[in-house]
Amino acid sequence: MDHRSEARDFLTTRRARITPERAGLPAYGGNRRVAGLRREEVAMLAGVSVDYYTRLERGNLSGVSESVLEALARALQLDDAERAHLFDLARQANPGPGAARRRRKAAPARVRAGVQRILDGMTMVPAYVRNGRLDVLAANHLGRAVFAPLFGAQTPPNIARFLFLDPAAPDFYVDWEEMAGDTVALLRGEAGRDPYDRNLSNLIGELSTRSEVFRGWWAAHNVRLHRTGTKRLCHPVVGELVLAYESMELTADPGLRLNAYSAEPGSSGQDALSLLASWTTVAAP
Repeated sequence: MDHRSEARDFLTTRRARITPERAGLPAYGGNRRVAGLRREEVAMLAGVSVDYYTRLERGNLSGVSESVLEALARALQLDDAERAHLFDLARQANPGPGAARRRRKAAPARVRAGVQRILDGMTMVPAYVRNGRLDVLAANHLGRAVFAPLFGAQTPPNIARFLFLDPAAPDFYVDWEEMAGDTVALLRGEAGRDPYDRNLSNLIGELSTRSEVFRGWWAAHNVRLHRTGTKRLCHPVVGELVLAYESMELTADPGLRLNAYSAEPGSSGQDALSLLASWTTVAAP
């Protein structure tokens, strides 16, 4: 990944979405030639010169200070995920001494036995562990039952590849468009954190080549945090499932996250999970 072009396109797209009214600036005249703010308006809001901001927006983040990055984040009204992404891009442009030693350690290729035991002990909670590329590295029995179309598609299952390349995905994910947009944003954020991950670059290249939808959303440079929320699934056996999820970092295994799902007590979703759990218990060796 070219961090200069990444930084350029990220700042340009963030500037384009902020109107003068949203930034609290007067909109002089009705014929603005740019979408969103002008460069000089962002520079004024951030307290830097127009020349300096222009240099930054051209992708040259070399030597930029944290205080300037914070000022840019405020001027462009970045959310937590976008702010973190901006700082990640700046770190790539300012490696400094010992950068090779500080380069992000690759996430484990498999989960530890203790993590798998925890997953297996969550008999009534579908759960799996994924990495930043959205490869699902491990799951419990109920997780495999709930996400059966994903696990039947490939080895190892990859959420992004399933979403954009498998025709079963739009039927399985009721809110497919929202899910797909979130997935692209997760991969964009991961690319900012770890631009040296060759497998990630290969995945993005594959999806960009084979999916026009992915290619269009990738160009939007959106990033997002994915920590909690709700997913609606249309399961091939038990029908619609509405599940709340929590996504938790495995602190001993940087780069891995545990996703766990639950249904509202007394709901049809809870009944469906109980049914699937009973089947998996019978089928388990």
